[in-house]
Amino acid sequence: MSRPRTPAGAKPRNAARGGRLSGHPAEIMQRINVSIDLDKRLYAQDIAGSLAHCAMLVARRIISPEDGEAIARGLEKIRAEIEAGKFPFRVEHEDIHLNIETRLGELIGPAAGRLHTARSRNDQVAADFRLWVRDAIDHLDRQVTLLQAALIDQAGAHAATVMPGFTHLQTAQPVTFGHHLLAYVEMLGRDRSRLADCRKRLNECPLGAGALAGTSFPIDREKTAKALAFDNPSANSLDAVSERDFALEFLACCAICGMHLSRFAEEIVLWLSAPFGFIRLSDAYTTGSSMMPQKRNPDAAELVRAKTGRFLGAFASLLTVMKGLPLAYSKDMQEDKVPVFEAADTLELCLAATTGMVGDISVDKAAMRRAAETGYSTATDLADWLTRNLGLPFREAHHVTGALVKRAEELGTTLADLPLKEMQRIEPRITAAAREILTVEKSVASRTSLGGTAPALVAAAAKTARARFLGGKKEAKPK
Repeated sequence: MSRPRTPAGAKPRNAARGGRLSGHPAEIMQRINVSIDLDKRLYAQDIAGSLAHCAMLVARRIISPEDGEAIARGLEKIRAEIEAGKFPFRVEHEDIHLNIETRLGELIGPAAGRLHTARSRNDQVAADFRLWVRDAIDHLDRQVTLLQAALIDQAGAHAATVMPGFTHLQTAQPVTFGHHLLAYVEMLGRDRSRLADCRKRLNECPLGAGALAGTSFPIDREKTAKALAFDNPSANSLDAVSERDFALEFLACCAICGMHLSRFAEEIVLWLSAPFGFIRLSDAYTTGSSMMPQKRNPDAAELVRAKTGRFLGAFASLLTVMKGLPLAYSKDMQEDKVPVFEAADTLELCLAATTGMVGDISVDKAAMRRAAETGYSTATDLADWLTRNLGLPFREAHHVTGALVKRAEELGTTLADLPLKEMQRIEPRITAAAREILTVEKSVASRTSLGGTAPALVAAAAKTARARFLGGKKEAKPK
């Protein structure tokens, strides 16, 4: 079929302006109104939604099977053109929806105009956007799973590697490196759960809501929803086209996950620094200095840490857009995709970088153990011994242990090396058995309560985490 031609010297017709507006928009109006450079990312979702809508229209005998077949054939050709990089995106058609609609008219002629029967760009874009966010959640879930797999692998390998545990960034008690890493596995598990909850809530189909009030055509919204794997159609047409809380919830999920990545990145920066020296990263995830030849800078970790601001900014940006909008749709909502696309892209990048760093980490076990022995990290073990073996109330045992730590500091020794006579000057009933439990290895081995840092528990926890989060697989493979 030959393509309709635009008269020489005339601008192509913009379907969105319709018959009411006969003039052309000002150049600045076109610049502020156009979104095709951004929302062309929705092409797959837009085509999927159009195919489902078209099939429903045919099934309900609203359009003919012949027109439906032509529309479907044209849409598939458009999909192929876009994926081959041959589609002629045009700014004069504003957005992805009108670009596809216009191209469909060029390919199949007047039948293309029947596709928009019983549909508005308002419910169309709402459906496209929900489909895109749903796809983004599925993709990010796989990326988070890969990071969990990398952490679990390292945790299993270092179930008994002793390191200092901190509170207030002060040495508190010995833990194992595996136990520390599994804490992040749990955080990421909750991140995945939040994304899954967001996906469940957004999975309602807006198609059929029309511009705001529904449609007088005898459409089948359940059929369209099912075709697009939505759980059900949205219950209220006003809500369907005017709400973006699903996007806000997605951004909140991204912000929380980004915060967890930032915390881990901060620890990588600390662990790599000379005062710690707990780990090393290869040249693949570090950079040099332009002036100081000895430097190895943890730039990947620092950038992951910094990008948290993007997630917070994205959430605040969209929340600000939505906070004062009356029902139903306003063009303000065109700004919804900028923060969502940026947050999804940034989180994917941060997850990939963090996964790479975790797999690249090599541990200096000796440095970790030396640090674990500092700061009287086994003082709590001594207080527990006094309570368990001498029957002291814990608060009294806490006071006695504090006095013993003070004496050790005065003598410049560790608790384990504090002479028994010095201990007995403060608490006469202390025996040599108390000193035997003051090594960092004995300390971590004693923490056998559920969720504790005893190496046997950590090894078991790593296996359990693999079953919970990875389905028992050795490592998660991207699909």
